[in-house]
Amino acid sequence: MNIFDDDDFMSSTPRESYFSIAKTANQNIVDAELEKMLRRLAVAEKILEERDLADEHEKQVKALIIDEDINNRLNSIFIELMGNIVTQCE
Repeated sequence: MNIFDDDDFMSSTPRESYFSIAKTANQNIVDAELEKMLRRLAVAEKILEERDLADEHEKQVKALIIDEDINNRLNSIFIELMGNIVTQCE
């Protein structure tokens, strides 16, 4: 699988690139990587609940819908997912 097949790969966002790769990559690998990411989310939520921070987390999620730091973190997650998928599809 060549991730540079699309001429506009380098001009697309990490989100767009992830979804493009996820559509063409081995679906078992995509599913496994998505499940790993969701497991990380579940662990983070459990930690927040145990520390009685779940309500504060929900408030922050709603308040930070448009936030540059959160957008950068989300881009990093998409890039990590792409990297994990692409390296396993080679």
